[in-house]
Amino acid sequence: MQRKRYAPGGTGSTARTVLVLALGLGLGAGLSGCSSGTPADDVTVDAKAGVASPAASPGRYRTLFEPCGAVPQGVLKEMLPGAAALPDPERDKAYRGTAAVTYDTDRRVGCSWRADAPETSHRLSLDVERVVSYDTSVSDDDRAQEVYVRKQLAAGIPLPPAAPSENVGTPTGTPGGPTVPPAHKPSATGGADPVNAAASTAPTPGAPTPTGPTGSGPTPSGGPSTTGLEPRVLEGLGEVAYLDDVLGGPGASSRQRSVGVVFRTSNVIVTVSYREEATGSAGAPDARELQERALKLARLLADRLEE
Repeated sequence: MQRKRYAPGGTGSTARTVLVLALGLGLGAGLSGCSSGTPADDVTVDAKAGVASPAASPGRYRTLFEPCGAVPQGVLKEMLPGAAALPDPERDKAYRGTAAVTYDTDRRVGCSWRADAPETSHRLSLDVERVVSYDTSVSDDDRAQEVYVRKQLAAGIPLPPAAPSENVGTPTGTPGGPTVPPAHKPSATGGADPVNAAASTAPTPGAPTPTGPTGSGPTPSGGPSTTGLEPRVLEGLGEVAYLDDVLGGPGASSRQRSVGVVFRTSNVIVTVSYREEATGSAGAPDARELQERALKLARLLADRLEE
């Protein structure tokens, strides 16, 4: 009898293959069942997930310019007339200025200049602050406006009345504090608006008594209160601006006038402080002359910020 030849994959092999496939299918079904997750009715969905309030916009400026080199020498010669008579080393030092000591030059910088003559002395200082809001719901510009408003009120210059359609807010951290109006729109001529200037100096119920930068009280008689040069809100300089003028002196033989111009552009606040002191037979400092010089420098700095 002829023997049957053995062929791989016969009946026994086929059975083993079927058994392995069956075990694999069973194991796959078990794993699939374990990873199918919990039933839909057992899942709690947070309806607020992924919904967040947009952060307030950052300010326009991230850095500040170098202040001592920001004032042209021609302007310094005009504002510090006594420097022309100084010996060369002292004159050069007077024009270089002295940088203010600050901890972060991206947040605040400043510079000061001085020149003394026999009967007059002049002081000029520049302060530039970049305001940053650490509250994500308050923009840098809004925070800078709060700082600016506090400066204006501290100078005794009332805020202009807000139009009914304008939204006004209260400075953060001062419940019931003064309202913060939006930025002024620059006038077409770039000069002071006499209507707004008059409104800013008109007495209002409960308004603080106008004082100078040092808080020394009302402007003394003989000041610019009736000449159109009184402390006032300015138009055409930055987004909002004001000018302060205080006449006074430490003694009967000294006559001193201090002029300050403050303006805000986005999240940067610039303060120009200019002072003249006269002694002896020198005449009293002229308000118009000092104001024109301070305003000229403030406009140059505003242009610098637009570069």
